[in-house]
Amino acid sequence: MDLQSSIQELASELVDSGAEIGLQVAAYLDGELVLDVAAGVIAQGSTTPVTSDTLFLSWSTTKGFTATCLHLLAERGQIDYDKPISYYWPEFGAHGKQHATVNHALTHRSGVPHMPEGVDLAMLCNWDAIARAIADLKPLWEPGTKVAYHAWTFGWIIGELIRRVDGRPISQFAQEELCRPLGIDGFYMGIPNDLATPIATLSAEPVTNPAPTSAFLESVMPAHITNTQVANTPAFQRAVSPGSNGIMNARSIARHYALFANGGVLDGVRLFSPERITMMNALQTNNYDETLGMALRKGLGYMLGGPAEQGGNQIIGPSERAFGHSGLGGSIGFADPDRRLSVGITKNYMRTWADPKEATAYKIAERIRAIIDK
Repeated sequence: MDLQSSIQELASELVDSGAEIGLQVAAYLDGELVLDVAAGVIAQGSTTPVTSDTLFLSWSTTKGFTATCLHLLAERGQIDYDKPISYYWPEFGAHGKQHATVNHALTHRSGVPHMPEGVDLAMLCNWDAIARAIADLKPLWEPGTKVAYHAWTFGWIIGELIRRVDGRPISQFAQEELCRPLGIDGFYMGIPNDLATPIATLSAEPVTNPAPTSAFLESVMPAHITNTQVANTPAFQRAVSPGSNGIMNARSIARHYALFANGGVLDGVRLFSPERITMMNALQTNNYDETLGMALRKGLGYMLGGPAEQGGNQIIGPSERAFGHSGLGGSIGFADPDRRLSVGITKNYMRTWADPKEATAYKIAERIRAIIDK
């Protein structure tokens, strides 16, 4: 069975079994689209099928695109990873954050994983308000000394850095400098008012015995904003939250990462040198992550593959050069330069799995690797 047929069969099985509601899978190999699968429906109880064009709010899968935008500025010599964030954004240096660097922001070590007090939907939708509030946060520890996944704040820190350096909001920068040159037509940071393409509705797995959460985790991912109700709100989908509310399809995710699987060039368009990609996916830290409760291999804005015992993301795969980013509930995108492969997976049923190898994205990624490795 060929790749397209095999993954279509697996995706349909996952939907038919109730493990998923709707999902997409796409993959590029050697710069060519070799897989484009859709299965299921756009919402629980709907009869409208997911197509390859359907858009999904894919939470932190957005972070990979956001990091790539910053690296475009670094490639052009406009931003230095080792300079303090406050060099470009002076207000960020408040309360002892003056030595937090761009590298610290990309690797979740800037000391401000927590959200501002009183954050609500209105603040999430007001760029100036949320950026001002994040700049005024007091670090929980000296920047650079601990790793803690910046679930929400990562996006605004990187996005405001881009705005301060380039002058354009990241939503515009991403379209003009990343999406248009690469022909990516299904990715948005803030959807336009006249968008006609359907957006899938997120559903969350019912939790009968929720695990207790700490005050720290609640500050990083406040329950009143980190939920499907907020995610499905039109106001939030039109806002720009570069760490959490990118709206995309799997084909666009896979095309983004195909650039890196192909050494920085795609369809004759070069955006990155091979040397830059080596910097981007080089291991920066695999220290214990205070938010996620485990050690994880991290590059400059991306999760890294590699051995599980060293913190490698097993969906991204065993190669230490493979890198990408996942999103809450199971979406993911990654590049595997050793295989010249890139993969994008989107879905609308937010789930967790006790055994990571039972996760939808893991099953799909493993089957893709097994077929192309034959």
